[in-house]
Amino acid sequence: MTDTLDPTVLSVETDQLAVETLRFLAADMVEAAGSGHPGMPMGAAPMAWTLWSRHLRHDPADPEWSDRDRFVLSAGHGSALLYGLLHTFGYNLPLSELRNFRKLGSRTPGHPEYGDTPGVESTTGPLGQGLAMAVGMALAERMTNARYPELTGHHTYAIVGDGCLMEGVSHEAASFAGHLRLGRLVVLWDDNNITIDGNVSRCSSDDQLARFEAYGWHVEQVLDGTDIAAIDAAITRAKADPRPSFIAVRTTIGAGAPGVEGTSKAHGAPLGEALLAETKALVGWDHPPFTVPLSVQQVAAQWVQLGEQAHAAWRDDFAALRKSAPDRAAEYRRIQAGTLPVGLAEALRSVIGDAPRATRQSSQACLDAVRAVMPELVGGSADLAGSTGTVSGDAVTAQDFSSSAIAFGIREFGMAAILNGISLHGGFRVFGSTFLVFADYLRPALRLSALMHQPVIYVLTHDSVAVGEDGPTHQPVEHVESLRLIPGLQVLRPANDVETAQAWQQALERTDGPTALILSRQKLPQDPPARFDGQLPVAVEIVATGSEVELAVNAAEALRADGVGVRVVSPLDRTRYAPDPSATVVSIEAGSTAVWQGIADVAIGIDTFGASGPGDDVLAHFGLSTDAVVSRIRAHLAGTGARPGEH
Repeated sequence: MTDTLDPTVLSVETDQLAVETLRFLAADMVEAAGSGHPGMPMGAAPMAWTLWSRHLRHDPADPEWSDRDRFVLSAGHGSALLYGLLHTFGYNLPLSELRNFRKLGSRTPGHPEYGDTPGVESTTGPLGQGLAMAVGMALAERMTNARYPELTGHHTYAIVGDGCLMEGVSHEAASFAGHLRLGRLVVLWDDNNITIDGNVSRCSSDDQLARFEAYGWHVEQVLDGTDIAAIDAAITRAKADPRPSFIAVRTTIGAGAPGVEGTSKAHGAPLGEALLAETKALVGWDHPPFTVPLSVQQVAAQWVQLGEQAHAAWRDDFAALRKSAPDRAAEYRRIQAGTLPVGLAEALRSVIGDAPRATRQSSQACLDAVRAVMPELVGGSADLAGSTGTVSGDAVTAQDFSSSAIAFGIREFGMAAILNGISLHGGFRVFGSTFLVFADYLRPALRLSALMHQPVIYVLTHDSVAVGEDGPTHQPVEHVESLRLIPGLQVLRPANDVETAQAWQQALERTDGPTALILSRQKLPQDPPARFDGQLPVAVEIVATGSEVELAVNAAEALRADGVGVRVVSPLDRTRYAPDPSATVVSIEAGSTAVWQGIADVAIGIDTFGASGPGDDVLAHFGLSTDAVVSRIRAHLAGTGARPGEH
């Protein structure tokens, strides 16, 4: 493919017409919806047109082509700009969808939503996360290239705004990208100096170019955001540099709208019919709303044709690989399709043993076994690989991306957002790990994993006050319950090797959403005494998860000595638990009882912050000992007048 358009379709006039097309498509969408953000699209249209008409290699007929360039609009409030681009460049997004902007059920929601709109690579809106996901996509490209260089060589582009750069996740992700020298990542900054509340100078005086240069990025500055030739040249230089690139493009929010341009008034409200008409008249735009002139269509169509040719050449490369190395080609297809390998269940069963060990250690054994049959499983930790049981050898470096391990550093939020980007890119199954208590740091990205139905696996260890001496700052109490409240997140808390292997199996089999594995620091028994004594009718059902299953089993033994029939239930996933309506239900979990109180007759847990001390002492302090639990249950049974063997 020659990334060059026929010069007969290019002209200053056509470029200007295309920019006005995108500006007014966006303004028309916002006006028709009665809400939205016209300012960013109107200011950023020249840089977006330059990128899409001269650099972005894609095939709208196949938006899932694995070696396409990726484009992420991190400043997702400017979604109308993205929808205008997708329509103009031939994606399956007709004008009727643009007219239905922000309407219920349309494919043009208020912020870009992955899965709703063809060509939208990620859900953006929470500022900064788009940039971090673009970093993940760029890393995925490098890791895929290390495995399949003959099939991989695309770029990742992103447009970010001032808000994206203020959010802390941008610092985490940009630092990480610079460290790994992700040279096929190009970020354009819509430098309009405006936020919702007013001028950026009210709250920030960062030198963004110096900041990104300090991260190890190649930096460029275009002082006139309407100069397409200058923007084009800056992108060309960026693509040639071996480092990630940051291009500051000075723009004017709401460009061309009298009395509004350059102010926060242009950010989040329609221009209004009169002002929009005046703005169009000033540039001689006399087309009806939602018009894409023929000459603009021709430029876009020719660029798309070049993308189709590149895709055809890629198909030839794949055919050659299939002929020369059929096993590698088949593996590539399997991985891209997300199909699990043969032998996964057997590999997981092989880790089950007899000796007591922490479920974080059981999880490490599962990971080691799975990696042997599943090379696409990649991930790492927020600088806690040894503690979370996710060690897997040397991590990827700027010189070698062939490893399956990623050293994210102490960047929990950045880690989770980057994992989303890798998952969205395709070709990998991903996991990230940290202590459960630090799930608070990554929660916004975990929420997007669920919202985008991405099968990211979160390995969250040190799961209760049994952490001990590190004290309440490191002892999760409310965390498991709060994670269960996230729609679409599968929360699994295993109690031993068998359940940990089952949890990994469920997590890997799931393709439509994330999974959180909640794992213990302390050792747990593998083969506790019988969970049900069939000699007695069930009067008490004790339901417990994870490390508290052992406590439930011990309490059950004591109650059976009283002549009470007890069943112990260990629901790996609480959503699949149905309490026995004929029994007294007792829950035991070393955390919040807020939801358990609606499930159990007796909810035993912790509804305050923890305390510093040895783990067993802390558990006993909060009533999580065999004697204390048995006393609670006996008192409840005495209060209800139940006799042994009765409910």
